[in-house]
Amino acid sequence: MRAVLTVIGKDRVGIMSMVSNQCAACNANILEVTQTVLQDLFCMIMLVDISQLNCELSEMVYQMQQLGESKGLSIHVMHEDIFNSMHRI
Repeated sequence: MRAVLTVIGKDRVGIMSMVSNQCAACNANILEVTQTVLQDLFCMIMLVDISQLNCELSEMVYQMQQLGESKGLSIHVMHEDIFNSMHRI
């Protein structure tokens, strides 16, 4: 089981570290990461393995949203199956 995690916000030091630490706290293994900075906007997409989570996916989603709100970032977590269904032609 995998999830897609996206992060968007004003670029600054430590964003990847904060998100990675929260993934580790939930026991979500980061499989792939792509990130870029567009002018001063940080954009990142992570594919994470959620098969060994130590909490419910809904709790991880909530924790990521709280982290994002506290740091001025938009962080979204979506199960890969839902993501794929939304983007099917």
